[in-house]
Amino acid sequence: MLRCCRRTVMTRCPIDLADAPAQYMPTASFIGPAVLKRPAINTLLISILGGLGLCFSTLVVADDNVASDVTGSALSLNSEIFLPEGLWPAQPLIEAPSVAVSPPEPLTPPPLEPVNLMLDWFLSPQHAVILVAHEKGFFQDQRLEVNWQIPGDPSLPAKLLAAEDIDLALGRQTQLHLAVHDGAPLIRIASLIKTPLNAIIALNNDEETDIDTLGSRPLGFSTQEGKQLILPLLMSETVRQSEHYPEPHDVHFETVETIIDGNLEVIADGFYHTLPSRLASQGKSATVIGYDALSIPHYDGLIVMANRNNVGQRMATWVRFVIALEEAAHWLIENPEQALTKITTAYPRLENNLTEEYWHDLVRRMSLTPAAVDVRRYQAMETFLQKHGITDAILPVEQLATDLHQSP
Repeated sequence: MLRCCRRTVMTRCPIDLADAPAQYMPTASFIGPAVLKRPAINTLLISILGGLGLCFSTLVVADDNVASDVTGSALSLNSEIFLPEGLWPAQPLIEAPSVAVSPPEPLTPPPLEPVNLMLDWFLSPQHAVILVAHEKGFFQDQRLEVNWQIPGDPSLPAKLLAAEDIDLALGRQTQLHLAVHDGAPLIRIASLIKTPLNAIIALNNDEETDIDTLGSRPLGFSTQEGKQLILPLLMSETVRQSEHYPEPHDVHFETVETIIDGNLEVIADGFYHTLPSRLASQGKSATVIGYDALSIPHYDGLIVMANRNNVGQRMATWVRFVIALEEAAHWLIENPEQALTKITTAYPRLENNLTEEYWHDLVRRMSLTPAAVDVRRYQAMETFLQKHGITDAILPVEQLATDLHQSP
């Protein structure tokens, strides 16, 4: 830029023209004739131009010196460069490693939320959806650690759940209706098996098995609904008022030995998949009579119950639990043989001929939509119970069951 300015200024003029050398005097061609005719203005202009000329002259000399220095010592890759103090940290920076010294710390997964579940019975293939959800990791995928325990009595799960001693319990729809009418704060959150697994099991004798005469034979029951629902429908009022007729016997987990030793002939609520075969192994033949013969409405054979008092607080947990059940049910339906192998390998006590015998019949009864509530089914059961004098009122479905996927 300095060189450009030197080319542009054609005349260098000192402030005092009287003492200036001749080479710094402006030429007439630069000043122009009009300027020469005005002495005062001419003097002022000549002074300004002279001052500017002197300044440019100094700058040009400095520019020439810099150019000569640069020309004399050109910069190269080996040139030493000095930085002024204060522009660089006093302490040397820590050198960054070129490679990782050790592998990064693994990410800690979030902790699993524990869930205590009580089964309705001894561990059996009817619990296959829960077992598959555990073995396939569907519970873990939902950040749940589900632990289950076996009750000492079939009526125990509902009682412990009502007291909030456990988180969830398995049961039957009929059991739920009776428990809620008795004041238990229970509510159904999922259905695992959509048809009854219990039926009337009657030992064969010389006489023809007739539903109308079963009530006069020695009776036994396993569950609370067997006692409160099935037996009253089997036994006529005359039989119940008889002084010579023995009280029905509680066989708990319907062991074959209890039935045989107690000289029982009819079980009101036996597992029809297993009990007849087990009796046959002891030389006793039996007939299975479905609850349709008593006009009992269809109901969910295996459900998951929660405590209604805290279901709102634990809604997110139960939603994840039901999602895991649904994933397990779909995988099981698509892979029944692989599912059977998986649960019998993990739980060897389930590996027997009886399991293989009724496995496929059990699979086709499993629900693919555990969360869904069949409102008509629950209403029909409430109507039936009131009609037969087993309950006093009809409860709304919302008090008995909920679809967690539809809940706000």
